[in-house]
Amino acid sequence: MFIDVTGGGHVESERKDEELLDKEIEAMCLSKAEEFRLLGYEYVTAQDIWECASRNYAKEGTPPLHRIVNDIYSLKVTTYMNYLTISMYKGLK
Repeated sequence: MFIDVTGGGHVESERKDEELLDKEIEAMCLSKAEEFRLLGYEYVTAQDIWECASRNYAKEGTPPLHRIVNDIYSLKVTTYMNYLTISMYKGLK
């Protein structure tokens, strides 16, 4: 749902690692969405947080895990609102 992780090694082990990483990233996004809701932005979801935080990953490729964590936890409400506004003008949302 949130991230695509690929690499060498055993396929089943990779799938478990990817699922675990996906759950951890989802938990971070849920936490950030809850923070935004506490600030009065009631309709923010974890998926919204992920879409905003990862918007440049398609162009740049999947970054190291520490950058993903930083992108999620350092996301500011103003950055998120700017992302929504631009998305609306582009017709993405």
